[in-house]
Amino acid sequence: MSRVAAIDCGTNSIRLLVADVTTRDDGSHWLRDVHREMRVVRLGEGVDATGVLSPDALRRTADALADYTRVLHRKGAERVRMVATSATRDAANREDFFGMVRQVLGVDAEVISGDEEARLSFTGAVGDLEPEDGPFVVADVGGGSTELVLGTWDGAKALVEAARSVDVGCVRITERCLRSDPPTAEEVADAERVVREVLAEAFDAVPVEHARTWVGVAGTVTTLSALVQELPEYDSERTHLSRLSLDQVRSTTDHLLAIPHDERARYGCVHPGRVDVIGGGSLVVKVLAEELSRRAGITELVVSEHDILDGIALSVA
Repeated sequence: MSRVAAIDCGTNSIRLLVADVTTRDDGSHWLRDVHREMRVVRLGEGVDATGVLSPDALRRTADALADYTRVLHRKGAERVRMVATSATRDAANREDFFGMVRQVLGVDAEVISGDEEARLSFTGAVGDLEPEDGPFVVADVGGGSTELVLGTWDGAKALVEAARSVDVGCVRITERCLRSDPPTAEEVADAERVVREVLAEAFDAVPVEHARTWVGVAGTVTTLSALVQELPEYDSERTHLSRLSLDQVRSTTDHLLAIPHDERARYGCVHPGRVDVIGGGSLVVKVLAEELSRRAGITELVVSEHDILDGIALSVA
């Protein structure tokens, strides 16, 4: 058994997992959580418009990373892998980010491709599911990008058949289209058009009609589940492996896009750092739901709390 740490730095949040890894007789690995934490730092704030990471965003990320470094030392992590995704791929000044990480964490951050991001998400997402429910299509709705992955899971190893990452996520679509509070009908219509156009590239590359089960991961999807269940506060045990119907996704998305920021902030299950972007993220999920219903006949979303973070940890092993 070894103790590893995974850090996922996305457009909206930075997350840490410290886990013990046990190797089974068949060579596959099993994770046991030691510590899991998430901070909303909005690293990608404004990147879509300016092309650079702002000093404030870098400072917020550095502060969170310093706290994570202390946790790693306290928990005795033997190996660490940090992955950075959409925001840093797009930023002209990403070397400022790399230097900050090297100084604070003591290891280099890896900027992975969208396809690698998709594969890591799939590996993390399907581990608690029954193999016979596959093939699976996994959708990872992030802050700046969305990954769509098709594959199978035999109970020990995941096999990815097709994957595509596209540049649409909760932060990116909110900053680009949903500027009013609440968004106007014209803004919502424009945002939905953009989401459909961008996601079409993913659907062209990933033959989702072969899938039997749709799995959604990351904060937008899990928050949607908490809202549908009317949880007074966020509870990952209640959201993990919960199921949402197409009608529930549609009605919750429409509601979130119709109410102002202050009303969204009253929901105790919505993290304060997601309040301003949960409507845009939900719109991405709604379009995914409608397309998967039309293309594959799948009308239910399985929500997983295990995602790219778990995939990163397994990749360390």
